[in-house]
Amino acid sequence: MVLQSMKMLRVLFIALAVLSVVPSAWSADLDSLRRSGAVGEKYDGLAVARDGSASEFVSSVNAQRSKIYQQRAAKEGVTAQQVGQVYAKQMMAKAPAGTWFLLENGSWAQK
Repeated sequence: MVLQSMKMLRVLFIALAVLSVVPSAWSADLDSLRRSGAVGEKYDGLAVARDGSASEFVSSVNAQRSKIYQQRAAKEGVTAQQVGQVYAKQMMAKAPAGTWFLLENGSWAQK
């Protein structure tokens, strides 16, 4: 139990580190698309195109995120999925008002 808690704490620190490496221009575009509703966020730490015009951008964002999640997971001995889920919680807290979130139960919620 303690080891699992320690691993999850490490994953949280990883997610905070991931947030600090997101390029600011990319982040500004993402925030704009999230505010408009064209892009949402998913419980697993990946972005979701809510409008077809954002699909290419979302694919690029998710490729970068997946690479970071995999690298961090390998270093910390956890799964990329765990890293993504912790990152998703941080995104929920920091995303701009109006951002849509796809929850694990399949429903959408707006911040």
